[in-house]
Amino acid sequence: MTSPKPFEGDYDYVIVGAGTGGCVLANRLSEDPMTRVLLLEAGKSDNYHWVHIPVGYLYCIGNPRTDWMMKTAHEPGLNGRSLVYPRGKVLGGCSSVNGMIYMRGQAADYDHWRQLGNAGWGWDDVLPYFLKSEDHHAGDTEMHGAGGEWKVTTQRLGWEILSAVQEGAKEFGIEPRADFNDGNNEGSGLFEVNQKAGVRWNTSKAFLRPAMKRPNLRVVTEAHTDHLVLDGKRVTGVQFTHKGQQFIAGAAREVLLAAGAINSPKILELSGIGRANVLSDLGISVQHESDGVGENLQDHLQIRTVYKVKNAKTLNTQANSVVGKAKIGLQYLFTQTGPMSMAPSQFGMFTKSDPSMETPDLEYHVQPLSTDKLGDPLHPFPAITMSVCNLRPESIGSCHITSVDREMQPDIRLNYLSAPKDRQVALTAVKQAREVMTAAALEPYEPEEILPGKKVQSDEDLLSSIGDIATTIFHPVGTCKMGMDAKAVVDPQLRVLGLDGLRVVDASIMPKIVSGNTASPVIMIAEKAAAMIRAGV
Repeated sequence: MTSPKPFEGDYDYVIVGAGTGGCVLANRLSEDPMTRVLLLEAGKSDNYHWVHIPVGYLYCIGNPRTDWMMKTAHEPGLNGRSLVYPRGKVLGGCSSVNGMIYMRGQAADYDHWRQLGNAGWGWDDVLPYFLKSEDHHAGDTEMHGAGGEWKVTTQRLGWEILSAVQEGAKEFGIEPRADFNDGNNEGSGLFEVNQKAGVRWNTSKAFLRPAMKRPNLRVVTEAHTDHLVLDGKRVTGVQFTHKGQQFIAGAAREVLLAAGAINSPKILELSGIGRANVLSDLGISVQHESDGVGENLQDHLQIRTVYKVKNAKTLNTQANSVVGKAKIGLQYLFTQTGPMSMAPSQFGMFTKSDPSMETPDLEYHVQPLSTDKLGDPLHPFPAITMSVCNLRPESIGSCHITSVDREMQPDIRLNYLSAPKDRQVALTAVKQAREVMTAAALEPYEPEEILPGKKVQSDEDLLSSIGDIATTIFHPVGTCKMGMDAKAVVDPQLRVLGLDGLRVVDASIMPKIVSGNTASPVIMIAEKAAAMIRAGV
């Protein structure tokens, strides 16, 4: 791995990024033994214990071993705050550090993509690719697959207080739902998770490790992409640095950029592909002008409301003593169950901010724990967190490089709450959460709002408080959007418009953000991309 020899010569495909999408591509493309595939990953192996223990996400986020350690720009809509913006820096990418929630989004999301001119991306078109890789705990059905690489299981613990929230929600018309992934996720229920026997199941385990046994797939970790190599309007390879040495890997067929919604536009811009003003301001020669690169950034902003409760077991009290922590650790050690097997969110609700809407636009994540802010110690009293996010934000941001130094993170501007409708939906969401907590089913637990606080009542004060407590739910998409308009970066086959030999295959191609978590949609995107590539489309 330290000498030039392993990297010399051409490959058929060079994949940049062994994250959620890149691992899928590497598996599918190397199925053909005559196809030579090189997979480049800037991070290290996922052979790190906190990646695999579900609660370990707390120790992966903010850890330079597994996280790119990015931050957003100071956000006016968040009262000038800059947010920590975790991105996976490890095999499996964000699937190694995320919340493990299995969520496809709504049928209407993909039908809207198709309506925007992206033929082949409607719900009926993409469902087969979700099914292809799925190994669902309920087996092979019309809506779920069995025997695939991507394991979907139920959670291995329960909380009485979450059952009470579900009963309370019913009083306000939010009915229990058996399946969030059949195209209509309206209702409430426990999230399904990407785990196997209480251990995280990332795309490295699912797709990459089995493929690494093939002689035609080469995986290089700690390989930092400097830029793409162009010959006129054709991308012919990738220049990268590995342990202080520079190499060029040639791609006889295509380079596949799968570095994610933040790093894919960064690599394009470092390669002279993007907005002319961004490139020229940094002294980068424009190789190919594409006005949409780094634009159209979308994310789900979550508002964390917290309620102190009585007569209920929550993680706060269990984990705030040496004895409690020891019991939790031993339970996981011997049974792989209990709080250490928890996804960050266990229970969810999808509902509407306005009854006239056709599909839900709000997602609630309800947790049997609470902190002042993510990463802080748990409160010393029993409490629950009811986070809510606007699934279809109208606020649009951007992500652009500010230096030719590839070690510098881009300028990440989400423009949270800049759209008037987003501010109105945020107010409605908090009021709706407050209403649910008044349910008769929750009276035995005497919920008391401590965040934002029951004294915060006027819309003006509430919006200001939201600016203080809202944070990202880590779903950036859209920065290399798919389409045929002037701001599109890739076409419906994910080929970069105006260039040959280059596709983008990750969350950055989403023209609009999906109505839910984004990991499994990226797997679907990679499955569909691999099928198109192998079919010569």
